[in-house]
Amino acid sequence: MGQSQSDEQPRRRSREELIHELALRFKDRCFTSLEYYSLRDVFKSLADQQGSVRYLKEDSVARYLEIPDILGASPVVFQMVSYLGAFPFLQDAPVVLELPQVIMVVVIMTERYRRVLAKGPSDRTKLLFKSLAVYDRKASEAGAASSPALQTQDVKAVAGAHAGGFAVDAPAGDDENGDDDDDLVLTAYELLDITEAVEQGSAPEFHSAMIPTDNFRKLLMLLLLAAPLEGQESLSQYSSRVAGEELDGLRSTAENMLASFVDAETSPGIRYRHFQTIIPVLCPNLFNGFNGLFEHFLFSKNLDFSKHTDGRRASASKPSPNIAPPLLLDKGEILNDHVLSQLSMFLPGSSLFRRVRLLYSGSVAGFSMGSFESKVFNWRAPTLLLVSGTRLGDVPDGGQESSFAEALPTKRFPHGSRSDRVTFGVYVREPWKHTHKECFGDSETVLFQLEPIHDVFPASTINTDYVAFTKPPRNQPCLSFGCPHPKPSKSHRRDEMFSLGAVSLLLDDSFEFGVFNHDYRSRGGAFHTSLTRKHDFQDRFQIERLEVWGCGGDDEAKAQAERWAWEEREAEARRKINLGSANIDADRALLEMAGLVGANRSGGSMA
Repeated sequence: MGQSQSDEQPRRRSREELIHELALRFKDRCFTSLEYYSLRDVFKSLADQQGSVRYLKEDSVARYLEIPDILGASPVVFQMVSYLGAFPFLQDAPVVLELPQVIMVVVIMTERYRRVLAKGPSDRTKLLFKSLAVYDRKASEAGAASSPALQTQDVKAVAGAHAGGFAVDAPAGDDENGDDDDDLVLTAYELLDITEAVEQGSAPEFHSAMIPTDNFRKLLMLLLLAAPLEGQESLSQYSSRVAGEELDGLRSTAENMLASFVDAETSPGIRYRHFQTIIPVLCPNLFNGFNGLFEHFLFSKNLDFSKHTDGRRASASKPSPNIAPPLLLDKGEILNDHVLSQLSMFLPGSSLFRRVRLLYSGSVAGFSMGSFESKVFNWRAPTLLLVSGTRLGDVPDGGQESSFAEALPTKRFPHGSRSDRVTFGVYVREPWKHTHKECFGDSETVLFQLEPIHDVFPASTINTDYVAFTKPPRNQPCLSFGCPHPKPSKSHRRDEMFSLGAVSLLLDDSFEFGVFNHDYRSRGGAFHTSLTRKHDFQDRFQIERLEVWGCGGDDEAKAQAERWAWEEREAEARRKINLGSANIDADRALLEMAGLVGANRSGGSMA
């Protein structure tokens, strides 16, 4: 009787069996048959073999993903995939990348795990942090470490040495919470209907873990480069972005983003608590570039779709796959490919890449509110305003600068950074218009800074002072974001003082000077305060470049062109009106036909 009960007990599955079972479920539910065929074919073509073990090495992964050597990001990526390949038994990391481990990596990096594991992006963020982190304090202080030694040691020896995982120092009083359970790991356990896996060891704590600053800098450059990637695109298509001045621009943009996470001059790395706080607000789309990059594994180069069923090649010629279409339809002085990638970290890339066009440039159309209005007001889709310049000194230099300083409140905060160069911007969903008594905009309006630090100030609902565009004589003229609406002017003199919002950007009517205000303690503005700079600061600057870009496709551009053409025809009709014929009634009838007088029109000024 007792023997019968013993025989009925389920057999304890080995860790290897559990990994293969999870890989099989991921394969069936996350890939089409063609995608899995491609993945297996790619693995077969790249894998090295030692005995019965077929595995991928760092240089094979980097070469296939076409990661540029000059970025130095290959060891960082390989550290990540060697860790993620151990999923869900992360205490075994780093692992040898056999086919089941590669399946884990591709499923996690492309977010296809959502088809199986019902967890959100925050869980992936925690997993990616762990894959980037260095757990040994001495290694953290030493900076970026090279890739795991999976290439120089015997594969079997490495596989046997994984039980200890990464070395971890004892907690050193860090403020990170002690909950190290990964929701994705737990749901994977539930999927496999296992409890014994939890008893086989636990993932290392990461109280003292950090991402080395230099490693993260290299990763940011790669993610900025890969941001526009789609599944069948190659990273080499954007090789021009990592050469000459373009490479310098990429490095500069990455440094601006890095400044959001850590002071690169004083801190050796990024802690988890800071990491998980910043990502959802400042760059929720940071890791989206991995989707397109690792989907590359699902498109084997050995599969030729250009052949017909009878084996003949299609006669239609195709564009060279080595050249990607331009990301920008127009050239700008502020906006370039790298800044566009930076914007895609917190705005939808589908509305940006190859979808924005230059509506207004101060250098071309002139720095005036009239030129701005004529170029921007007819766009019926979201817009991006970008303004950059040089920060003003504490003591005004010259009459114009003094006049601007006198129009601002006397209370002035310290500068926001050590850099003299600043770039700010605003994303506005609603069409532009004149504001007479109240601002326009909605809760999707976003105020942000791009240089010298990447910062995002989402709209608040405390008040709705999002955007004001006021011109004389009714109101004090200015263009402002987050400021109370200017009060009506009592005279034509411009001696009124501007009212700045808690978190606000204001440009004077001549587009010569601007000011960004961040009153951290007030907490009552139209935009939220900074997550990274929890103090008061203010940057007054001389405007050097001002651009507005329209987000949208050909339909929006066609609608705007039609509007411009209609206005030009109306203006031409006005010029051709022959007045002064001594027949007042006839002249008035002509003006009414043109829609210039009558009804609610005064017919006073046609300027």
